[in-house]
Amino acid sequence: MSSAVTPVTSPVIPKDAAAMILLRDPDDPKVFWVKRARTLRFMASYHAFPGGQRDAGDHEIPIENIPHSADEMTGVMRVAAIREIFEETGALIACGAERLSAERRAELRAELAADRITFKDLLAGEGLTLDASLLKEAPRWVTPASMPRRYDTRFFSAWLPEGQETEIITGELEDGEWLRPAEALQKWIDGDCVIVTPITVAMQALSEGVHDFAERMLNVPQHERDHWESRVEMRKGFYLCALRTPTIPPATHTNCFIIGGDEMVVIDPGSPYTEEQARLDAVIERFQKQGRRIREIIITHLHPDHIGGVNHLAKKFNLPVATHRLTAEAINGEVKVDRLIEDDEVIELNEQSSGLTWRLRALWTPGHARGHLSFYEERTGTLITGDCVVGFGTVVIAPPEGNMTEYMVSLRRYLDLPKLTALMPGHGPVLADSRGKIEEYIAHRLAREEMVVAAMTAGARTPAEIVKAVYTDTPAAMHQLAELSVRAHLEKLIADGRALAVTETEFALAV
Repeated sequence: MSSAVTPVTSPVIPKDAAAMILLRDPDDPKVFWVKRARTLRFMASYHAFPGGQRDAGDHEIPIENIPHSADEMTGVMRVAAIREIFEETGALIACGAERLSAERRAELRAELAADRITFKDLLAGEGLTLDASLLKEAPRWVTPASMPRRYDTRFFSAWLPEGQETEIITGELEDGEWLRPAEALQKWIDGDCVIVTPITVAMQALSEGVHDFAERMLNVPQHERDHWESRVEMRKGFYLCALRTPTIPPATHTNCFIIGGDEMVVIDPGSPYTEEQARLDAVIERFQKQGRRIREIIITHLHPDHIGGVNHLAKKFNLPVATHRLTAEAINGEVKVDRLIEDDEVIELNEQSSGLTWRLRALWTPGHARGHLSFYEERTGTLITGDCVVGFGTVVIAPPEGNMTEYMVSLRRYLDLPKLTALMPGHGPVLADSRGKIEEYIAHRLAREEMVVAAMTAGARTPAEIVKAVYTDTPAAMHQLAELSVRAHLEKLIADGRALAVTETEFALAV
């Protein structure tokens, strides 16, 4: 995304949600997590604890033994957690549930899913009651303000009732799995899953001991939680700092990534705002106090929302700056570049304590910008995409800097990578359905190209006329950007021999 002034918008108000850390086998503790469906708009293909939003009817369900010190929502959110765990896994944490057969629980679950019965009526009809003491409270987490969808999630833990089993009915969820907490962490380290901070922190606490893990988590000092939330460790050694920048809506932030172990690199410190720069400074200072060394700053491409904080960071921490030759030439006079990064160059970053190595292979991926670089971490299959792929919205291909033919080649180069498990974009959330998202991007651009051809067949000759015919669902305020994309499509059609330029502003299909 190239730089533009972002209008001031109110932050998204978080919705109430509850999640359950479900445990079994006290002598060899295991925890249950689920894999979210790739079709979901939020956290698609992520691994998570089962849970969901509070329902209006949760207020009407009584629950006994609510802690005296609890706020008014504590009981309601416990109800929400119990209902959600039953809907998603079939586990029914209710007094009297031991009287129900597995077949009866399955019948009730199906009736609830079909809206033939409410959870309140289900409990009353079977003579079941809810007991808050069966759930242990864990820390509460709120989705960061940079995300387009936010939840204020209360986490609870409970033991799977004796005699019950879990079963995932595919739909919003793809799979469910019981595993030891240390096994879950190893999957995260190996790049076999994408999880968010509450899951990572819980798994780390569980791996150190299940029976008092919630208390230990609740006693974590606030400054430590603030550190976790200011640099989200999306994957072992991949830290995301979302910094507010003057970027193109719907984005409001640019993702700055800090990657490595004992040695680290900073990719795209893009914010020009003093308060955001101070947040990033604090993160880096904390890493330095841990004995880590920041090796250099890396720039993926030239746009202001990706380089706005480079000079500040380089000066404050005496860091060299590295980027592609074409980017260095374009920003000469704005940012001093100390080193050029070539296509296929490998940057190795080590961590002695874990024995891990991060190998970042530089990929020259022009299309959005001439000198655009992506970085592929070979061990985990993680891809830093810059603005080739973003977490929400679309990528602007704006000639002459942008080129649609080169952009399509870059996307297809992504698909040729041997292992691809997560896309870490310049804007928006990390994407776990990596190949699916890239294929979606390619299909979207090809479909848009055919819409441009159809508009020209119907008589449209100028980019403005094509925009009116093709971008019917785009606000008029965004038509100027859409016109740039149309020009990029026209350039590709001309290169492919499917169109020709009649004048500088008029185009026609090739005969």
